[in-house]
Amino acid sequence: MSLNMACEGKVYPTTPPYQVGREKIREFATAIGDFNPAYHDVEAAAALGYPDVIAPPTFPFVLTIRAMAAAMFDQELGIDYARIVHGEQSFEFARPLNAGDEVVVKASLEKMFAAGRNEFVICKADVETVEGEHVVTTRSVLVSRGTAPIVADSSTSEEAGR
Repeated sequence: MSLNMACEGKVYPTTPPYQVGREKIREFATAIGDFNPAYHDVEAAAALGYPDVIAPPTFPFVLTIRAMAAAMFDQELGIDYARIVHGEQSFEFARPLNAGDEVVVKASLEKMFAAGRNEFVICKADVETVEGEHVVTTRSVLVSRGTAPIVADSSTSEEAGR
């Protein structure tokens, strides 16, 4: 079954505030095997000009996956999870996330399109402080395998009729 392309541009409710915790950052950095001192040591982060430890670049996924769940489980979109793969993830930073930041996430279905028999959904999530300062934008590309409608190739049909 095809995705509902009319959902392109749909905006989901802003998430409740999330307090970025120092220990959460340290745990995440340890879990991914990144022992950069700026992720673990307040003094090392301060020496680089940050108010507290900073989060590794992929940490925003922890925040945005909650917001993107609204899109991924949106019945109107029509996702068949047996056909979905995560195709790509990107992060565009205005600045690093710091321990102590209180942030919200604004999620939307930025773009939807078909290529061959696959359909693509680009989910965008903007992470901002509760004061409105933009911190990072993430994009997740979901690929719905084999769900795009079959489009007849008119040149092939014309040649067959000759």
